[in-house]
Amino acid sequence: MFRRREAVPFSFVAESDRFRSNVTPPPRERASVSQLAARSLVGLTVVAGLAGSLILGLPALSPTQSPSHAEQTEAAHGH
Repeated sequence: MFRRREAVPFSFVAESDRFRSNVTPPPRERASVSQLAARSLVGLTVVAGLAGSLILGLPALSPTQSPSHAEQTEAAHGH
């Protein structure tokens, strides 16, 4: 019926948020020149693709008059 709970010292609970590990992680490896060049090329490719899609896509999205409003056919004149 009754669950028996283990007693936890209050000092342990109070110090748990301040606990820091004494094991330091290994230092990060520096990127080589080839890795930096590859990352910059990938970035440039992505930016060039976005710019190209904007340049090629904006004329298609611009509102233009349809040819039926600009030109009148012979049928409209009653010929």
